Amino acid sequence: MLTTLRRIIQEVNAARNLDQALEIIVKGVREAMGADVCSVYLTDDNLLQHVLMATEGLAPESVGHVRLAFDQGLVSMVANRAEPVNIDDAPNHPRFVYFPETAEEQFFGFLGVPIIHHRKVLGVLVVQQVAARRFDEEQENFLITIAAQLAGAMAHAEASGEIDKLLSQHDGASIRPILGLSGAPGVAIGKAVAIYPETDLEKIPDRNVTDMDAEIDAFNTALTSVKQDITTLSKRLQDVLPAGERALFDAYLLMLDSHSLRGVTAARIMEGMWAPAALRRTVDEQIQAFAEMDDPYMRERGEDLRELARRILHYLLQNAKRDLHYPPRTILVGDEITAAQLAEVPRENLVGVVSASGSRTSHVSILARALGIPAVMGAVDLPVGRIDGQNIIADGYSGNVFVSPGKEVRAEYERLASEEEGLNAELVNLRDQPSVTEDGKSIPLKANTGLLSDITPSLNSGADGIGLYRTEFPFMVRQRFPGEEEQLRIYRQALMAFAPRPVTLRTLDVGGDKALPYFPIIEDNPFLGWRGIRITLDHPELFLVQVRAMLRAASGLDNLEILLPMISHIAELDEALSLIHRAVDELQEEGATITKPHVGVMIEVPSAVYQAEQLARRVEFLSIGTNDLTQYLLAVDRNNSRVASLYDALHPAVLRAVYDTVNAAHRAGKPVSVCGEMAGDPAAVVLLVGMGIDSLSMSASSLNRIKWVIRNLSTDRARQYLDEALNMEDAVSIRNFLNEKLETAGMGGLIRAGR
Repeated sequence: MLTTLRRIIQEVNAARNLDQALEIIVKGVREAMGADVCSVYLTDDNLLQHVLMATEGLAPESVGHVRLAFDQGLVSMVANRAEPVNIDDAPNHPRFVYFPETAEEQFFGFLGVPIIHHRKVLGVLVVQQVAARRFDEEQENFLITIAAQLAGAMAHAEASGEIDKLLSQHDGASIRPILGLSGAPGVAIGKAVAIYPETDLEKIPDRNVTDMDAEIDAFNTALTSVKQDITTLSKRLQDVLPAGERALFDAYLLMLDSHSLRGVTAARIMEGMWAPAALRRTVDEQIQAFAEMDDPYMRERGEDLRELARRILHYLLQNAKRDLHYPPRTILVGDEITAAQLAEVPRENLVGVVSASGSRTSHVSILARALGIPAVMGAVDLPVGRIDGQNIIADGYSGNVFVSPGKEVRAEYERLASEEEGLNAELVNLRDQPSVTEDGKSIPLKANTGLLSDITPSLNSGADGIGLYRTEFPFMVRQRFPGEEEQLRIYRQALMAFAPRPVTLRTLDVGGDKALPYFPIIEDNPFLGWRGIRITLDHPELFLVQVRAMLRAASGLDNLEILLPMISHIAELDEALSLIHRAVDELQEEGATITKPHVGVMIEVPSAVYQAEQLARRVEFLSIGTNDLTQYLLAVDRNNSRVASLYDALHPAVLRAVYDTVNAAHRAGKPVSVCGEMAGDPAAVVLLVGMGIDSLSMSASSLNRIKWVIRNLSTDRARQYLDEALNMEDAVSIRNFLNEKLETAGMGGLIRAGR
């Protein structure tokens, strides 16, 4: 049965659409289980019904017409319980419902299992038999496994609108959005451009081409390159491998020249499909054929074919990448999007980002906010390979993504985007206004940055300085550690641009999800590993070079502040301060005019929260990094889409930690700021003002939005809201409460699309 299971799964994965996948399921399962009937019901949440959409054994004309209300029939009982139902006398069960058009009264044995994806029931898979007996345990487990595999395909179909289209043939259901998480605010309306991993054949998107001859040439060139590689490898190993083993290379060459690979792929290209997708389709078919063979040796040849396909793909994509076109109003979509991929898109063409992984605090989200473009993260059901080139809408407030939206949806979002554009134009007028509460408390707003290209936008935004300069970016874009002179030039530009306003340079913070290509760190749990200050204290030569560059860059300007990341022990701070003092002394001995800068500690590790007062007494300021602090307090990897919805800086525990840190800093007589993404969240800022925060640092695109909140808020009212929020028990209640306050104050445009 395991072989049958593999075959069915492979066939489903290779199916062109959901219709074909369902047909494969009902035929394959009925045959494998020896059942008389196999059927799939899809759940229609709009009409609150389960609809028969595929069957093998019931009357074909019943497909699409048999509908069971959510409280009706055995199928609904399976869905409501979200567990299998296995009975031996279905017609006499009190929940049984008879539909004459199915002719199902002759079937007694009934087994139904729910099709569940991320806690949501998408449908029900049913088998029936004439015999009045229960299906055995092995059959039940087999059906559960099939349903689990089908769930992924159905989730993708739901996300791409396929399920809606099937259901709408009968009920006119509207297309539902793909659900994600808010990454960066705004509404993006444009065309999807899929980003895919070059080593994963299954992730290659479908694309059409008009110049089929050029695509055929590219395919043949790639085949030739792979054949040359294999021939070279065979010659290199001829003295090492016996003749029998070397015969495998000859088999590879035959496979590359076979009609089943070369000819079938070429035929698909001539039908208008780009070569990588044509190759993917052909190889999927061939691997499926190998999997169905009885001979174990021949089944293994499927893996050989997959390896050859990866090699061909490598050469194909080398050329395709050079020719990749980013149309006007590009919305970049992918399972995982890197900052480098984002940077490859011409800025004037990029209007949005949608990623299947990540959260609001992922680096791509942070970069999207810096660029002022909407982003949706954690859209786990995003069918990347099937939406390339399609029109999509990404709502960066709600996290909703609409694929091929209808006229009504598009018209509504065009209206909301127009309203948002008007709101942004109004907010620009706040640029030169002070960031002061209604009762006169000044709360400086600074910019987070790390790219020299961000300096001008940050200046134009009216920022009161740079509250967080991420120095790791110059390290990440090079193939070696930058030297002291290189770093000095970079830091000097930032310091001069904002002088006399303060510029806070954070020392090198790599590790975790920020890797250097020339300094690999391989760890099982990188977020709890060797990162931040731990690396630089272990390599004082790196730390001292960087600090010397910072100090020299500030000569004559005196607006430098140094921020130390990932401090979790007092001893780490003492050691870092000792090295900074040493760098100051060395430079002064060399004759440089150096002033000892203000030094601060990032509070982003729970242990630092509980020692915040002791830390504050050793430095000039504290800065709360709420991104990592939230991650560590909630034990949630913010880049893991499975748990990203649990990540919320408004969780009561996070609010308590931030509040305690503010109070600890003030007891030590030191100012405290927030430089995490919480500082750019309008709802969270209401509470931060109530806590008595001294300054905030955020993406330049958020500055005027946050200034609007502060200028329409008194500290007394903020403290009142804080007291109420701290008595709530979950983040959802707190966010709803604060959003309601913003709506009432006429600032709803900060938390949703529109004005």
